[in-house]
Amino acid sequence: MPALASQANQSPLVGKIDRVVVTKSKSVMALYQQGKKVKQYRIALGDRPQGHKRNEGDQRTPQGRYFLDYKKSDSAYYKAIHISYPNEEDRLRAEALGIDPGGQIMIHGQNPKSSLSAEQAQQYNWTDGCIALTNEQMDELWRVVDPGTPIEIWP
Repeated sequence: MPALASQANQSPLVGKIDRVVVTKSKSVMALYQQGKKVKQYRIALGDRPQGHKRNEGDQRTPQGRYFLDYKKSDSAYYKAIHISYPNEEDRLRAEALGIDPGGQIMIHGQNPKSSLSAEQAQQYNWTDGCIALTNEQMDELWRVVDPGTPIEIWP
């Protein structure tokens, strides 16, 4: 995929990023330092990318403002960074509807059991609601993100 190839040639990031912005409709994740976009990745999302995550098992990626709150090196996928979904608003909405909002939404790398190449895996939405990067991109994000970094996920 040309977009992945061109991203691989971008200069490596220096220092920490201070904000992550995901635009689901464009399948992109942008990284910001001091208000300036410094990197962009193509992403894969949940099987049902349109709309906000409402409940456990709905295959949707949440929308809203969250934090990257911890890193998980022993993920079932190639590394993972947890997103603080559900936030208070999500919990209150789910409680009012009498449903489980779900959780364990992460940014992670590729499925080690998949026979697809990184480029092939990024061609479609295959997660259960998480945000997937290539392993190379995940290594870079892992290096430049600290717990507490804000993430905005938009339609």
